[in-house]
Amino acid sequence: MAARVKRDDEAWTGERPSRFALPLLLLAAMLSAALVIYAAGDRALAAGFAATVLALAALLSWHRRLTSAETAEGDTTPDWTIARAAADASGMAIAVTDRAGRLVCASDRFGEWFPGFPAPPNVTADPALLESLGGAARIAWRDGEGRVEGLTQGALRLDVDVCRTGRAEDYLLWRFSPVRQPSALDDVHRLLTGEAGRQMGEAGVMAVMIGGEGRIRAANGAFLLRAAGRIDANITGRDFATHMRVDDKGRLFLAREEAGGLPLRLLQVPLRRMSQPGGAQGGGQDGPMLLLLIDEPAGSGGGGTMSLSYIETLLSLLPFGLAMADRDGRILFLNGAFSRAAGLKRGEKPVYPGDLVIREDQAAVADAVRRFAVGPQMSGDIAVRMRDQPDEPTALSLAGVRGLGEAAVLLSLKDNSEESKLKRQVAQATKMQAIGQLAGGVAHDFNNILTAIIGHCDLMLMRHTPGDSDYDDIQQIKSNSNRAAGLTRQLLAFSRQQTLRPQVLQLPDIVADVSNLLKRLLGESVKLEVSHGRNLGAVRADPGQLEQVIVNLAVNARDAMPGGGTLNIQTYAVPAAKVRELRQEILPAADYTALRVSDTGLGIPPDILSKIFEPFFTTKELGKGTGLGLSTVYGIVKQSGGYIFAESELGRGASFVIYLPVYQGADIEQAAQPKTPIRRSETWGSGTVLLVEDEDMVRAVAERALSRQGYKVLTANDGEQGLEVLAGDEKIDLLISDVVMPNMDGPSMVARARHSHPGLPVLFMSGYAEEQLRKSIDIANVAFLPKPFSVSQLAEAARDALAMGTGVE
Repeated sequence: MAARVKRDDEAWTGERPSRFALPLLLLAAMLSAALVIYAAGDRALAAGFAATVLALAALLSWHRRLTSAETAEGDTTPDWTIARAAADASGMAIAVTDRAGRLVCASDRFGEWFPGFPAPPNVTADPALLESLGGAARIAWRDGEGRVEGLTQGALRLDVDVCRTGRAEDYLLWRFSPVRQPSALDDVHRLLTGEAGRQMGEAGVMAVMIGGEGRIRAANGAFLLRAAGRIDANITGRDFATHMRVDDKGRLFLAREEAGGLPLRLLQVPLRRMSQPGGAQGGGQDGPMLLLLIDEPAGSGGGGTMSLSYIETLLSLLPFGLAMADRDGRILFLNGAFSRAAGLKRGEKPVYPGDLVIREDQAAVADAVRRFAVGPQMSGDIAVRMRDQPDEPTALSLAGVRGLGEAAVLLSLKDNSEESKLKRQVAQATKMQAIGQLAGGVAHDFNNILTAIIGHCDLMLMRHTPGDSDYDDIQQIKSNSNRAAGLTRQLLAFSRQQTLRPQVLQLPDIVADVSNLLKRLLGESVKLEVSHGRNLGAVRADPGQLEQVIVNLAVNARDAMPGGGTLNIQTYAVPAAKVRELRQEILPAADYTALRVSDTGLGIPPDILSKIFEPFFTTKELGKGTGLGLSTVYGIVKQSGGYIFAESELGRGASFVIYLPVYQGADIEQAAQPKTPIRRSETWGSGTVLLVEDEDMVRAVAERALSRQGYKVLTANDGEQGLEVLAGDEKIDLLISDVVMPNMDGPSMVARARHSHPGLPVLFMSGYAEEQLRKSIDIANVAFLPKPFSVSQLAEAARDALAMGTGVE
């Protein structure tokens, strides 16, 4: 009935024409014509009247259909209440952002994991992860989908999938999926319920996994068939003890096999991991265990030996490290997982468990094995340090076993090589970030000192001419100060806080510019080979910094070839499809231009390869290396948006590969560049300048330098004093301010000053990177001068800032 009402309504409203509408309309036109003929007797008039009725009905129907279509097309606003309900029903952490990066919809789970509902990618404070999420979003807008792995949020480790969606594909859908951590319990559960469990049953081994409370969690088919009578029986959650019985001789049987059953041998494999392994604890079961039951043939005196062969076969299949030792502590058997966890080489078999650990822990391991080999069965953990990883304590589990012939102790060792590798990577990233922050802070303070030294040298040189007794000394001081400024630039490059002047360029041009310098640096014993690929995309980077990268890599390669060799510099294109084939977790799928610098030198040992980018790490002799070369290279590449990888094999040289993303706006930017250079006027100027600087030495030298250029200079110690001067009667033509100051910093002062002086030109000076400051300073039309600077550089920056404010070139 409801459907019928809906169809009638659609017929009347014109949303869906009824099949009866046309016949009814024709009938109505015919009746109208008949009435006209009856009233007027004129057939022509009747025909015209009927045609008019039909035309008006057609126009009315067409108008209604057009109005309905426009209404349907105009109503394109998404119903986010439905989307949110669907997201909550899925139980996943989902967020939707629009073209402007605003969060328009999110699930409750997203709010639980990220309090305050921040808009992706701003869900983390880690700069590296923030950059990765932003890159994934850009890739998704371009290619339709992106992915980031390993996002950490508290105790969670998440993978993030981003895809473009919506009717006009103008939204991004973010899905946050928790990474499933490997678990021995899950591995054993899959083993028992899968093909391996069936094979164990065919070999006569019944296997059961129980929890710490003694209830069954999983069992293979052999145990289900004999304990419950059916291979498809569901006994999960039942007490394991109810399926077993013990006779008056202490022998173990299945409870269902009351008469004629064979006694069973029971082997217990502990699956628990103690949270604080500090010593062996025994006395009973306090965690999940794997129980293996094997028939003991009646009257067989060698059953223990036969059972041991079964157990060895079984242990070789298990995915976690297990070994068996006799009462004297000698190792009888160990599986492949145990060998990998212990760091053993292929074919290596230790005699005693103590051979696996460092000398200080050997006595403790031997004593623990002796205690577990005699007396009642018990299990526990002991903290040891393995021979191949002496700095990382590892939990070694021990359990006493009985009735397996010579075997008396079962040893379990977790294969945590991947986990240890991940911990080292996290520790390394944390250390590099902390050192970077320290280096950036030191360089910032040092730049203030160098600014004062270089500035005073420039002022003194204005009063001396070449040939004066003090001229050469002043030049020497300035030269050494500039060398120190280069050292601070290295620190800032490592911490990714230096000021870059990026340009759109081609890598072959940079290699060509630096080739002549390289030939002089390499000497006659090292041959330089350069090759370039085709169809290389333009990159956006600082050409001077890229030259420094190439020079640093070339000098290191020369030192690695003391007897001579070949240095090869190669550039080539790496399209996104090739990147996907590499399956590199760190390198996002995009178009890159690669630079490879390789040598035929001695190579880099594997234990050193992971440390080469650390600051102040060097293998060179004292006085021949600062340890900042490769760390500077790493910082420049990362700050330019690229990636660098080192590859080496002892005796076969080393290669450093740099991937720089292809700049998509190269054509537009090159077309927008002016054809003729802009002519600049002299640095002499006029007007009133307000100088705000908290460092007395920097403020003094800047004030003298600007006064010598013809400016009237007013000074202030911080932002609050600067606002007081601005509020005075003096007209200010230019504001020069430091960025980081106590009480009130420069950006806060300028933001308030722009309310009363909207057109005031502003010049910021700071020892921090311009790129980082511009991201954090939301103020338009401001210039930037990096420290340390000379008197002439300050004068030029002041002239340009005034020209920008007045619109004069």
